[in-house]
Amino acid sequence: MASVRTVVDRVGPTLLHALLLPDEPPAVADVVIAEPGTPGHLAAGDLVLAVAVTNPADAVTLVRCCAEKGAAAVLFKPPLAAKPSVKRAAKSADIALIEVSAATSWAQLVWLLRTVLDALTDEAEAPENGGDPGGGDLFRLADAVAAVVDAPVTIEDTNSRVLAYSARQDITDPARVSTIMGRRIPDDVLARFRSRGVFRELSRGRQTIFVPEQRDGTLPRLIVPIRMGGELLGSMWAVVRGPVSDERAAAFADAAPVVALHLLRRRAHADAQRRASAELLRAVLQGQASPRKAVAELDLAEVPHRVVVIDTPEDGSRNAEGSRLALLERISSGIGWRPVATELAGLLYAVVPDGDAWAELREVLAQTKTKRGAPRVAAGGAREVADLARSRTEAEEAFGLLRAGLVPGRVVTFDEAWTALALHRAATAAGAAKVTELGPLQAIRAYDDDHRTDYTDTLYEWLRNPGDPRAAARALRIHPNTLRYRMRKLGELVPIDLDDPDVRLALLTQLVALRWA
Repeated sequence: MASVRTVVDRVGPTLLHALLLPDEPPAVADVVIAEPGTPGHLAAGDLVLAVAVTNPADAVTLVRCCAEKGAAAVLFKPPLAAKPSVKRAAKSADIALIEVSAATSWAQLVWLLRTVLDALTDEAEAPENGGDPGGGDLFRLADAVAAVVDAPVTIEDTNSRVLAYSARQDITDPARVSTIMGRRIPDDVLARFRSRGVFRELSRGRQTIFVPEQRDGTLPRLIVPIRMGGELLGSMWAVVRGPVSDERAAAFADAAPVVALHLLRRRAHADAQRRASAELLRAVLQGQASPRKAVAELDLAEVPHRVVVIDTPEDGSRNAEGSRLALLERISSGIGWRPVATELAGLLYAVVPDGDAWAELREVLAQTKTKRGAPRVAAGGAREVADLARSRTEAEEAFGLLRAGLVPGRVVTFDEAWTALALHRAATAAGAAKVTELGPLQAIRAYDDDHRTDYTDTLYEWLRNPGDPRAAARALRIHPNTLRYRMRKLGELVPIDLDDPDVRLALLTQLVALRWA
């Protein structure tokens, strides 16, 4: 990733002026707009644009908040950036302070900064640097196609995510700006194109699709599907002023096979990286990989993480793995980042930093539903990267209780389920020792089997709620008088001294072993 100094130098002194640059600022990861009162969306490496900040006190608060989040720099327009209190706060917090030219449009600056970051990423990922063999060429190819069709172009995948776009901006509208800033077509714009049958036409293999200007001012689009071997790999979108001649449309369509080759190379590279990351994560979860290698290659922070087991409702179809990957995509879009994840034995395993990141992922998972139902989720304890195998074991143990219906809900953590885990472990040990075969319990269970009675359950709830027959009756969904009658009958069936505390404790141990094993 690029440094703050590199980004400022690329944009140029006409627009940006660095008032303060720490010796070792974080690398720049993204460009974000600071929204008033909601600093929680900031992340490490962000270039934070103080669009809505109008007074020095708010500027100082934003600077401190950005520093706490590990942001790379804060950008203000005059006169805020040069205020002594703001400069003191930036120096004290050791964060870069950048002044934006007063005449610069914030929207244009976001566009320009994203373009610079994408270009720097291209350079870093060029083949000679060991990067993606096709990623850098896509932007240059988008520029070449834009020249052919004489219009700004975006290259998108089948999920409407922007892979590359041309530099020219002579024809644009809010939909194109939002698409590039957000790296995908906005949902409302997608809905409008979908209602006009655009994506249906793309799937049918039309050579070119023309979409007229829309009522909201969205300019016309010329769209070409990108295919290879009958498979839809993505699409190219050109913003045009109106209907396009057959010659220009044909020239635009002729570029699709070249783009398809680049997308195939890009996908092959991404698949290889994904498989390598998945294999490394499996080794980490099994305690067979170096923690240092995991931190470096999986981009894990050196903080406690939780292993999260996610079970998607399936019908045993061959597309089960695809459903799990689709769930991961939905999770990612819900939280704005993609957790490190892999698949083991038909379950999805994700590794997430403890704290806010886990809370955010948990909330999204709790609200996630698929066509076949909602996923069940169990998280292990928060452990260091070197101890993730232990967190995985804990997550699987908690998930076993969830799947068996021994804990309520469909999202549980190892920490929260300690009582159920203690009872389950005790019951498992007692079962191995054949504790339930001792004393009168076998006779009571045999009588229930022969006469279809519920004396075993009645005794369990009576012992669980000592001195509170009403609570025991509620658990059994019977009247308290019915509970008392059953307990009298139980005393007549087997010789049992329930006044002896050791007898009660022994019976409860046996019944816990039956319930929780």
